Amino acid sequence: MLVSVALVSAFGSFDSISATAPASTPRGVDRANLDTSVRPQDDFYDYACGGWMKANPLKPEYSRFGTFDQLGELNRSQVRDLIMNLGSQNAEYGTNAQKIADLYALGMDSIRLNRDGAAPVKADIARINATPREEIIDLIAVMPGVDAFFGTGVEADMMNSEVNAMYWGQGGLGLGDRDYYLENSAREKEVRAAYEKYLKTISSLAGYSAKDQKRLVKNVMEIETALAKAAMSREELRNPAASYNPMSISELAEKYPHVDFARYFNKQGVNGVETLIVGQPKSLAAVDSILANADEQAIRDYVVAGYLSSAAPYLSDKFIKANFELSKVLSGVQQQQPRWKRAVGVPNGLLGEAVGQLYVEKYFPATSKAKMLDLVNNLRVALAQHITQLPWMSAETKIKALQKLSTFKVKIGYPDTWRDYSGLAVDPTKSYWENIQHAITFNNDYNLADFGKPVDRERWLMSPQTVNAYYNPLTNEICFPAGILQAPYFNPDADEAENYGAIGVVIGHEMTHGFDDQGRQFDKDGNFANWWTDEDAEKFTKLSDALAAQFDSIVVASDGTHANGRFTLGENIADQGGLRVAYTAYHNAMQGKEMKDIDGFTPDQRFYISYADVWAGNIREAEILSRTKSDPHSLGRWRVNAQLRNLQPFYNAFDVKEGDKMFRPEEERVIIW
Repeated sequence: MLVSVALVSAFGSFDSISATAPASTPRGVDRANLDTSVRPQDDFYDYACGGWMKANPLKPEYSRFGTFDQLGELNRSQVRDLIMNLGSQNAEYGTNAQKIADLYALGMDSIRLNRDGAAPVKADIARINATPREEIIDLIAVMPGVDAFFGTGVEADMMNSEVNAMYWGQGGLGLGDRDYYLENSAREKEVRAAYEKYLKTISSLAGYSAKDQKRLVKNVMEIETALAKAAMSREELRNPAASYNPMSISELAEKYPHVDFARYFNKQGVNGVETLIVGQPKSLAAVDSILANADEQAIRDYVVAGYLSSAAPYLSDKFIKANFELSKVLSGVQQQQPRWKRAVGVPNGLLGEAVGQLYVEKYFPATSKAKMLDLVNNLRVALAQHITQLPWMSAETKIKALQKLSTFKVKIGYPDTWRDYSGLAVDPTKSYWENIQHAITFNNDYNLADFGKPVDRERWLMSPQTVNAYYNPLTNEICFPAGILQAPYFNPDADEAENYGAIGVVIGHEMTHGFDDQGRQFDKDGNFANWWTDEDAEKFTKLSDALAAQFDSIVVASDGTHANGRFTLGENIADQGGLRVAYTAYHNAMQGKEMKDIDGFTPDQRFYISYADVWAGNIREAEILSRTKSDPHSLGRWRVNAQLRNLQPFYNAFDVKEGDKMFRPEEERVIIW
């Protein structure tokens, strides 16, 4: 399935700060964030963010912590306050308030969770181990929490974005990324060893003997390695055309006879699936081969491992500790987050809009939405100016690009219609994991119910309290939830240079996703269609290849690991577009107004410092290595330094000259949008 593009990947942890709303940002630059011992011409990131970084050293529970995460933590504290208030109201059973409060309380009840131990998963494990090979597909279809082999789901048809289709995608890797199984550097070997230890621990906690633990680990690693060998790389997954392979159910039955999709969808209660859009046929062939040829107990062990991994965060402290020990190796985090932070995330995710409705009532004023609409309109005008003036694009393609831009659907704050959660029951007499399973089934059924129906273009893909933003190419929409519309990203009382350098760049970033290496392949209606001339497509590819090469050359870790410019290309294009378009929009907005220096900084200097400030952060090397494999966004340091080295207005603002480390010769600079 095609995933909508967000501003950042999901954050893993945040700093703990007050749950009060952010105070108005002072007009001008906060000098405490600067490190004036560094010349901005040599390392702008350290100059603009060094003071903040020194004042906010990483605490043991964080693998990464920055200003973005700080805002996320404020958001989480706000949500916690809302939930705690619900708990004191003794809400009527069946209401959203009861479901949110009880789900949080179940997660906080460590005494009960530790007393129950593995009891909540024992029946499902026994069921898996009693399932014959030919019925494994049935079990995968209906047992919530089973993460095995692949994923299916409903999304707009890439070729007909008005109708929802059924998609199939590769999956079933406990470590997420295929390279952990296939590469043999010291890092990958360390991760595999930690994963094997984790599998041994959770199977032991589930009652497996030492002999059975050893067998399970061996079987899981063999099956997941086979799946990894067949999986598309993260770079290949960036090609929408390669992942669009519609096949009829009869064709699938002939090619992959051991994956009975007719029975699979029947078990899920989905009728009328005549065509399945297969994302990665090679991976599906591997699944078929494993189901046909692997030892039956090996298949069961693999399914049990995926199931236990899904359940572990919602079981006893021993399971949670095992999960944490693996994350220590993957990310370098040293201390587990407090229980309340983990517990808040569950209702916040599973009942996102129910929590969101409470959130916007308290924390999102109508004036913020009005201000954002003005900013979005200004950014749209600026991007149109850029498209019109592009030296490398023909008039024919420009017309279609402008048409696409003009039809962007804009979503700000929260949806007009709230989701109905009346069909979900949260029963505090049942275990935490059983309630999680019910919620998984409820949300899965919600998605499956859309199959064959017209696409609901009013639906949101993020909850209102989410600190993030996205562009969806299938609906040609940009979305800015209420959660991100707070300082340091957005403050109606702040200097215009600050707002345009922060939330303005976010808006431009999401708009530019409509024209990045993936988004440009979709038309104004959200259909996968080529609206470019061959010559313009060739010029775009040449420019984007050059930008990818710039990031490929960056060394991100002490072991010599380089950034992956191809994997991060879409986000890098969007970052550059956001910076350029927001700068133009800022100057447009200030026409006829006096642009004053404030506290010794020019308006342009404040714009670029504001941009850098939102990416200030500290990060562990293990997390750098992990994100370089799994995160399509560049690291914060390079979202600043690598991008600004291409922009002449930045050179002008800070008097960057040849010989300075931030200087890049003009002939080597890359400008796309």
